[in-house]
Amino acid sequence: MSADADDSEVVRASDVGGDGPPVEEKPYKIIFEANGCFGAGRCAQVAANWEMDIETGLARPQSFYVAEDELAENVRAAEVCPAKKGRGVIHVVDRRTDEEIAPDPHGDGTLSVDW
Repeated sequence: MSADADDSEVVRASDVGGDGPPVEEKPYKIIFEANGCFGAGRCAQVAANWEMDIETGLARPQSFYVAEDELAENVRAAEVCPAKKGRGVIHVVDRRTDEEIAPDPHGDGTLSVDW
């Protein structure tokens, strides 16, 4: 997205993927920029939800929707991802507010994808 993008070009987490399970069950959503993953595997080292795909050599989540008790490990996976010069390609979003929890490099809760 260009620096002079207007609000109509803002990508929101709710615009990405399907509806998923009920928000009450799985209030957090993973947005994964798979095209930016280079297979460092740090996410899989810190989170049970992440695994390395043997065929592609890249990471992948087992689930794109996570419960409260799975939040901390997925936030950690987002924080340790070295892709995009340390900004990461794993984004954890609160489905109730559409705010990015991690890695949130802008510090304002907006989704920090580079599509």
